[in-house]
Amino acid sequence: MTIHLYGIPNCDTVRKARKWLDGQSLDYTFHDFKKEGVDKARLERWVDECSWEVLLNRRGTTYRKLDEADKTDLDRAKAIALMIEHPSMIKRPVVETDDGARVLVGFAESEWENTLS
Repeated sequence: MTIHLYGIPNCDTVRKARKWLDGQSLDYTFHDFKKEGVDKARLERWVDECSWEVLLNRRGTTYRKLDEADKTDLDRAKAIALMIEHPSMIKRPVVETDDGARVLVGFAESEWENTLS
């Protein structure tokens, strides 16, 4: 199984996740979605797997700095458009297995152990 880790390298949670993966001797590829972005099809797959409400980081600075009009009447399409335009609004990290069968959002060690180990 190949693991694809998506996030931002200077994010504390991403650092914890990478340290955990390294500690488990699990191979993974890292995708910096702030620099490389996230394509719409992948983001839509993640939303289908876990919902836009889970993926959209409403606690972050980027979201809080949005105009109120952008935050109003959020739905799937609007949330996806915002996350494509502002990848730092995607909750991190996101892990996807090579077969695309599993998507994990955020770092919860017990969930990762059950899914990836």
